[in-house]
Amino acid sequence: MNRRLALFAATLLIFIAAFAVTATALFCRATLHVPRRLGPRPPNSSEVTLLARDGAPLKAWWFQPQLSNGNCVLVLHGIGDSRAGAAGFAPMFLDAGYSVLTPDSRAHGASGGDFVTYGLLEKYDVLDWAAWMKQQGCRELYALGESLGAVILIQSAAVQPVFSAIVAECAYADLLDAGADRMSRFAGVPRPLARVMVEGAMVYARWVDGLDLRSVSPLRDIARAPTPILLIHGLNDRRTPPSNSLRLERANPRNSLWLVPGASHTGAYAAAPVEFRRRVLTWFADHPTTT
Repeated sequence: MNRRLALFAATLLIFIAAFAVTATALFCRATLHVPRRLGPRPPNSSEVTLLARDGAPLKAWWFQPQLSNGNCVLVLHGIGDSRAGAAGFAPMFLDAGYSVLTPDSRAHGASGGDFVTYGLLEKYDVLDWAAWMKQQGCRELYALGESLGAVILIQSAAVQPVFSAIVAECAYADLLDAGADRMSRFAGVPRPLARVMVEGAMVYARWVDGLDLRSVSPLRDIARAPTPILLIHGLNDRRTPPSNSLRLERANPRNSLWLVPGASHTGAYAAAPVEFRRRVLTWFADHPTTT
């Protein structure tokens, strides 16, 4: 009887371990490969292609105002979205005289790239887009990012401060914490187990794909980024709680935070369009070139 119990226990442990490894692998693949969203090119834009440093072709739309102020804004979408979503901000900036670039982030939309790397490669893509904008004659460079796009901009600012000012809406402070929090909230997985699974997915990504996702730390990067950053977060955000932006604000005293009542995840503009426009354009106008 003892031998049968021992065999049963060993078999059960092997099954649990195999299930955990499979679940971790599937979770990792799902986070590195997201469905691509495409949209028709707006009639007032032009198509732009840029080769990333690893050779991936990156796509963007370029908008130019009727009366230019000589400055430019890069707008970066969140995970699972595309430049079609980011293009919704273009009229606000065009009306104020800014030229606008809306890229498809790598592994999104029409851009190439094998994986979503949560900033490991995307931060360098952003710097290359900034260099392209300078080549078009842009005097001051600014940027607005939503969710993952906000996180990518924060990471890029820690590498090279090419933007005079940044607006970051609904950024998370730590990738591991954010992943565990979302898995716990939306999949009903107990938080300790969710954290173990996310850690396992990060180990899997490092082992199989060579991606060190554990090094993604917006909280660390914003603390040393010299670029002024306006953090925006909806108080009704259930995907990335506003406590993330509170942590990011405390990490660097030069930054500012606007908490938006009634706004959901990346929903500040929808909740308060007039105030959103005023705060963003004022933030850019108040921060001329410091690089």
